[in-house]
Amino acid sequence: MSVICNVCFRHCTLQDGEYGFCHARRAENGTVVGSTYGKVTALALDPIEKKPLNRFYPGSKILSVGLYGCNLRCPFCQNHEIAMADRTAERALGVRQYSPEELLHLAQSCVPDGNIGLAFTYNEPMISVEYVRDTEQLIKDAGMKTALVTNGCATEQALQEVLPLTDAMNIDLKCFREDLYASLIGGNLPMVKDFIARSHEQCHVELTTLLVPGLNDNEEDLMNEVEWIAGLPNGADIPLHLTRFFPRFHYADQKPTPVSTVYALAEKARTCLNYVYVGNC
Repeated sequence: MSVICNVCFRHCTLQDGEYGFCHARRAENGTVVGSTYGKVTALALDPIEKKPLNRFYPGSKILSVGLYGCNLRCPFCQNHEIAMADRTAERALGVRQYSPEELLHLAQSCVPDGNIGLAFTYNEPMISVEYVRDTEQLIKDAGMKTALVTNGCATEQALQEVLPLTDAMNIDLKCFREDLYASLIGGNLPMVKDFIARSHEQCHVELTTLLVPGLNDNEEDLMNEVEWIAGLPNGADIPLHLTRFFPRFHYADQKPTPVSTVYALAEKARTCLNYVYVGNC
């Protein structure tokens, strides 16, 4: 018997025992479950600005947690070692099992060091929505803050599992052309736009666009993006991070984005948005 996963736009149809495209969801007894539940690959107490979240408790720190897997295939991925990994890489990744309760206790133990809560980041958290939901519930119940760093390629059904429990998000807006989203990274721009709009209604949202030479580092595409952001309710106040690309993954032979390009596009973006930040410069 096959079953359909409804976490993202791919709607993978799976037979029992099969894994989805993201490597993090599996069909089991006629339902789809998160196969990476609690399988942590990265754990660090980071400055909140590293997420990046520049206008959410600036100067604080947040316990940052990553699992593995992703539902996109960005050829320029800056964190492909865990984002593109599957279960066969668990030993190499040094996976360690953490229950939601253990993450809560760890987050609480970091409070003296400036920790305000917990962020799911490093890989795509929405493909492990059950673990994110269960952990965020405990963090919120303890009076701490929750955050997600996500590509936003998730369904309304999946978003509603975590949105009421999430205080802040940084959402990757890879580019602003549907053809590139579909053909280059295997994503879905309309879904990301809906995800951003819905999240902005209920929690603090900041956006990040990685400026990749020859892909999305042109004024026309950027202005289409920022004009759309500004057109959301109070959209001009949504912070946008424009970050410099460095050669990674399948784009390892390309050159970094010129610093001058990043700063020039940031100035253009500021004609529509009140908070534009540059990164990796």
